[in-house]
Amino acid sequence: MANAYLQGVEISASQFLDIFHHYDNDGNGYIEGKELQNFIKELQQARKQAGLELTDQMRAFVEEYEKNADGKIDIIELVQILPTEENFLLFFRQQLKSCTEFMENFLRDLLQRAKKPYDEKKLEEYTLTTLKIFDSNNDGKLCLSEMARLLPDQENFLLKFQGVKMARKEFNKIFELYDKDRNGYMDENELDALLKGLCEKNKKVLEVSKIPIYKKAIMALSDGGKLYRTELALVLCEDM
Repeated sequence: MANAYLQGVEISASQFLDIFHHYDNDGNGYIEGKELQNFIKELQQARKQAGLELTDQMRAFVEEYEKNADGKIDIIELVQILPTEENFLLFFRQQLKSCTEFMENFLRDLLQRAKKPYDEKKLEEYTLTTLKIFDSNNDGKLCLSEMARLLPDQENFLLKFQGVKMARKEFNKIFELYDKDRNGYMDENELDALLKGLCEKNKKVLEVSKIPIYKKAIMALSDGGKLYRTELALVLCEDM
């Protein structure tokens, strides 16, 4: 499937995500080592099969890799290489460029919905204060676990899962155990089995009766019903 997508003149947003997840085998958020080697090899083969030359961005990337085989790329860097839909490319370049900008837009929307009066100076103050409060590791970014603290406790399934988070090695074993068909992602049935196992093991933290709520919330992170390792790691992996 990834090979067919790489042959396209233009790659859609969903195809792009499938490509990234396909090559990010260990789900650590990077294509590196053997993953990167395979990506470059299959990219060159796919373009040749489609009768297409490498784009300037692809050629520059391949040349850079040949100079430094220890390199790695994340999802933001990959979008600069592949011939992605223009709207999707602009989304990455413009909308994900600033955590402060995201928080400012988030707070503006909340204030408007609540019909609370505000001015730009007050909004800036709210934004900086909120980031200081919730950016617990002071890295200038908000990860999912930090943003979870913004939600009401009684509705916040993410805080529940803080007590069952696991090391990356253990998480990978769990993912491979419940990914029964070995297709690299979990469907609702596989996630249901995983949640039942977690609830059984962590009765003091998670409630079996709330599995449908947990499942619905976690599947909201999926790509069209495909819950990849990277998305599930946001909820269960302690180093995310």
